[in-house]
Amino acid sequence: LLRSTWPHRSRYANRGMSRGSTRRPEQESSKDSPVLTIRMSPVSPDIVLCSDKDNIHSINDCVQKVVSYLQQNDIVPFDCVDTVRELFVPDHKVDELREAAETLPQLEITKLDTQWIQVLSEGWATPLRGFMRETEYLQTLHFNNIKSVDGSSNQSVPIVLPISTEDKDRLKEEKSVALRYNGKIVAVVREPETFEMRKEERCARQWGLVHKEHPYQELIWEAGDWCLGGDLEVLERIRWDDGLDQYRLTPNQLRAEFKKRKADAVFAFQLRNPIHNGHALLMSDTRKRLIERGFSEPRPTTPPSGGFTKNDDVPLNVRIAQHHAVMKEGVLDPDSTVMAIFPSPMMYAGPTEVQWHAKARIAAGATYYIVGRDPAGMKHPGHGDDIYEHTHG
Repeated sequence: LLRSTWPHRSRYANRGMSRGSTRRPEQESSKDSPVLTIRMSPVSPDIVLCSDKDNIHSINDCVQKVVSYLQQNDIVPFDCVDTVRELFVPDHKVDELREAAETLPQLEITKLDTQWIQVLSEGWATPLRGFMRETEYLQTLHFNNIKSVDGSSNQSVPIVLPISTEDKDRLKEEKSVALRYNGKIVAVVREPETFEMRKEERCARQWGLVHKEHPYQELIWEAGDWCLGGDLEVLERIRWDDGLDQYRLTPNQLRAEFKKRKADAVFAFQLRNPIHNGHALLMSDTRKRLIERGFSEPRPTTPPSGGFTKNDDVPLNVRIAQHHAVMKEGVLDPDSTVMAIFPSPMMYAGPTEVQWHAKARIAAGATYYIVGRDPAGMKHPGHGDDIYEHTHG
């Protein structure tokens, strides 16, 4: 872990001691034969601990740095500690990768694709390491579950990157592809693979219906017929510059915030609609019930949906203002409530999508998840009745 070059002979060897010995050598009696201690700096260390340059001082910080290194190199699994895998390039390598990415084949992506990159890169879909490959896609569609080197994990909705037939033919032999949004490279896909999306089958399995006027299915039918899967290296956090970025916390940031607030239970209530007194009272009651169960510091988190929503949903900035109003009125305690935007696009896939919402909240540190009436549901685009029975979620 810390590479170093040791001299062939040392003061320990001269005195018949092993390097691991705890016995202290006797002090030389002659000033003409002083004890010579040779200490050589490590050659290209993988990590440096207790370094002023890195601002690492506490034992806990040092331990976390070692564990993070072991995780990134697949030596220990990510679920052994209280963090999730992020897909960001280390800061000191960003400029190098950005320069290299300019020489790679380019793929222009959409706002929806970029929202999914945000979800993946921040760790909400851990243990996914990028857009799904075909095996992960099929596991998700057929089993609502994926298997990886980190173990088995619930995953009820596909996270894929659609591409056209032309792009599929152009990129099929490439080893790396740069993803560009609004003229800016945001990520690189490593060892990409292409596969057919099979749109009708996907819609039937994910939504239980096929209807081209369903708001998310409409996006699927407009997109390419193929998918590009592969590991992601994301250059930096996705920022939308809409005045709301301060409310976009990553799962690891949320976990740290809950730890800072000494939460021994975290309960999440996701809303794509404006929060109202009924929602707030339900969360207050949940806190009361958790205290009755023996928890001392249960903390609520309200993560409004921040990705794609259908045209007639209330805009995100209005929903954020409503959250502030409810906390200002004291219906929710502003000192204990953590509000953070959930960046995932809404798919309106009912109970299937609810599993995804709950799994993502677990990644962010939630231990309890409140599900409301007809979660992730909507009216049928054909006949106007609810697509899903409202209690099934």
